[in-house]
Amino acid sequence: MTVLRPRLGTLAHAHANARPLSSERSWARHYRYRLLATDSALILLSTIGAIFVRFGFEDTTPTTTGDGFRVDYLTVSLLIAATWLFALTVYHTRDPRVVGVGVTEYRRVVAATAITFGLLAIFFLVGKIDIARGYFVLALPLGMGAVLVSRWLWRHWLIKQRTFDHYLSRALVVGRFADVDAVVRQIHANSGAAYNVVGAALDTGKRTGAKKDAELSRRIASPHREVPVVSDLSGVPEAAARLGADTVIVAGRALSGGDFVRQLAWKLEGTATELVLAAPLTDIAGPRIHFRPVEGLPLIQVEIPQFEGGKHVLKRAFDFFASGFALILLAPVFLAVAIAIKLDDGGPVIFSQERVGRGGEKFRMLKFRSMCVDAEARLAELQAKNEGNGLLFKLHDDPRVTRVGRTLRKFSLDELPQILNVFLGDMSLVGPRPPLPSEVAGYENHVHRRLYIKPGLTGMWQVNGRSDLSWQESVRLDLYYVENWSLTGDLVIMWRTVKVLTHPVGAY
Repeated sequence: MTVLRPRLGTLAHAHANARPLSSERSWARHYRYRLLATDSALILLSTIGAIFVRFGFEDTTPTTTGDGFRVDYLTVSLLIAATWLFALTVYHTRDPRVVGVGVTEYRRVVAATAITFGLLAIFFLVGKIDIARGYFVLALPLGMGAVLVSRWLWRHWLIKQRTFDHYLSRALVVGRFADVDAVVRQIHANSGAAYNVVGAALDTGKRTGAKKDAELSRRIASPHREVPVVSDLSGVPEAAARLGADTVIVAGRALSGGDFVRQLAWKLEGTATELVLAAPLTDIAGPRIHFRPVEGLPLIQVEIPQFEGGKHVLKRAFDFFASGFALILLAPVFLAVAIAIKLDDGGPVIFSQERVGRGGEKFRMLKFRSMCVDAEARLAELQAKNEGNGLLFKLHDDPRVTRVGRTLRKFSLDELPQILNVFLGDMSLVGPRPPLPSEVAGYENHVHRRLYIKPGLTGMWQVNGRSDLSWQESVRLDLYYVENWSLTGDLVIMWRTVKVLTHPVGAY
């Protein structure tokens, strides 16, 4: 259990510069070396390998001619590799604040690769160096694909290590009890959070005596570990030095006046400790947050979600072409599932059910039938056994599910006909879970925001536990997606869906 417990003894007043080698400085350096070695090897192999792919093994060193000088392809490969590695460094793709994050790291790798080949293309054109287009074009996808795959593998290795409390930055969380509580819970609930909370410093305000002691003795009911309360606000720099903290996280609202953060930043100057502000912007994704300083006033601008416009047109275009291709590609699977259902009990293959789509419009959602033919009529007799949360009906061992249906549900094969709903425009590939009309009738006002965009074949709910989620968590995830979705995020969710299908969780 995570516990905030007091440990307010005499604190060491050694200067922060005398702090021991921090865990972040140590692991980040070794991890960067590993990434650099892997990037270098893959980029060299891809650029040199492009020579053999393009020209074969008979002449592995063809030359190009410029103005009176000759350049062999091995030299060109080394030039591309050196420029590429330099760009990956300039774009901070190995920064400890980026590695392990996922989309941000991959985006920087792609941006560094694009700028590398763009600049080199201009250089070769201006220098009149005749480079075979086939070789140049091959080196780009080979190298970028290899680097992205390696980063993905390293990222998963790092996340696994962090579940054992390795490769984590030591963090001291500062703030009022409720704010520290929330930040510590969130960090401990997320194996990819990259922080190991080694202590907390609580803002006790003007409270003294018994009230102060009672506040410090309160506990956080989060799993896994206890977090000692090591200081009040006046001793944060000394506590950070004593604990060897890599990061001081200021949680929630402004503390002890608006000058606290500035004073703390001054006291941390000259140390390797970073200062992080955990602003209470719940469920707002990073791309919607922008900083706009005005005459020294650090304003934070939060973009208002837009539910029309070019981004949504692009999403529909992607849905149309991707679902059309999927229908063709998965036709044999559709046929095999249909035959299995028919042979099981002889009933209809497709089950359609009325669902509520964007703007409250109703449509018929298609599924492969996984229950007995009279499943709807038998629902009333099972209501007393409902194990679902909120407005959802769920039953682990639902007697209405057929033998074939259990396999279909386990691997979500019963959902495949919804690809046709996506193609027709009733649904999207990624979006909130499509609700029943009875569910919508019981929505609280804010929950209707789920209907601002089209429901999805998959979504945040499917890659985060599905039926194992509470009603409140399901709503929170759907609303988060509605307000923060992006095409890049959709691709990530689709990729995570593939992994969930191979290791089903909450599917019954």
